Formats: sequence, structure tokens, C-alpha cells
Amino acid sequence: MPLQVPSFTDVLQARRWIAPYLRPTLLYNYPALSGLVGCTLWVKHENHLPTGAFKVRGGVNLCSQLLEDERRRGVIAASTGNHGQSVAYGAQLFGVKARICVPEGANPAKVESMRHLGAEIIVYGRDFDEARERCEALAAQQNYRYVHSGDEPLLIAGVATASLEVLEMQPDIEAFVVPVGGGSGAAGACIVAKAVNPRIEIIGVQSEGAPAAYRSWKAH
Repeated sequence: MPLQVPSFTDVLQARRWIAPYLRPTLLYNYPALSGLVGCTLWVKHENHLPTGAFKVRGGVNLCSQLLEDERRRGVIAASTGNHGQSVAYGAQLFGVKARICVPEGANPAKVESMRHLGAEIIVYGRDFDEARERCEALAAQQNYRYVHSGDEPLLIAGVATASLEVLEMQPDIEAFVVPVGGGSGAAGACIVAKAVNPRIEIIGVQSEGAPAAYRSWKAH
């Protein structure tokens, strides 16, 4: 089933849903850093959010809009850290049972954070893909609401509110530099930029040690 791409209207609605729970984060200019890179650089401090990462915006947006049947069934996700914390945080806010599948060797601090947020932790597999496959199987068997880390419109609309805040604070921004893991943040930036100012350039950055999105992009 193809992904239903969120609209800019979905992003505006997401901001309304998350506003009671997450405050806008600060946008700072650091002259020394700007001098190093040769441009006026602004840093969005998403680390000030409750889980220390922008993804929590998506978890709160999604869990705030779950149908009553979905709330009763509970949610399940696969993660190595930030996505799981996002879902766990949102689920705890709205009294929903969360289950997070993590691979063996996942970041212990982030796993413990998910547990403290009330999520049931299911350790399975050597890597993320094996944990994800187990997650999808459990979702089908137990009828849990599966929350994909990337192909989930409510998550993308939620994380896109970070880019919306940037343009509200600095409307003359010419480019976004966005980290790419699952791609929700970069996708959200694209949606906002296209709606507000299509001339804005979106630059996705991925680790050399985990370049799956980069390779997929190059291979079309």
C-alpha cells in the first residue's frame, strides 16, 4: 500500500495537536560556527524536547489522534532508540499501551528510557530489520496498531512542525540541513518548504557507516 503523503494542512493540524504537550524549541545563531562553514547558520535545539530528539513530535501527534479501537488495541513499533522513545512518550501521554521491538545490542540508555516511559520492551534479532520483521508479525497476530518509523503520515506531519517553527522564526532561511535516519524529518522539511517557499533547498545528511538512504537515492 503506497504511503499517503501528508499535506501542509496536516502539518498545521499537527501543530495544534501537539501544542498543549510540546513547546517550540529555540533557534540559535552561533557566529563562530557560522564562520567555520562560511554562511549564516542557525541551529534548532530539538534536544530540548522531552526525549532529546525531534521524533517525539510525531509520536505525540500520532497518539493524540488514535481511534478508540486503536487505543484499546495498543501500539507497536520497531526501533533502535529515538522512534521507540517517541511512540512510548506519546502513548504514555494518552494512556495507550506501547510495545517496542528492539534488536539485541540496542542503545541501553534509550531502551531504559522507553521502559521508564511505560513501554513493554521486546528484544529480538541481531539488527533493526530482524526486530522490525518480528514487530510486523506481532502486529498482525495480535492486531496491534503498527507504527512504522517512516511510512506513517501522522509521524511525518508531526516532525514537520520543527521545520515550520524554523520558518516562523527565520522566514529568510535558504536551506535546511536535515539528518536522515528513517527519513521522516527530511520528508517533513520537504513538505513545509514546498508549501512556504519552494526555493528552499533541502539537504539530507546520512552517516557513512549507515548509508542506506543515500544508496537508495543514488540508485533511484
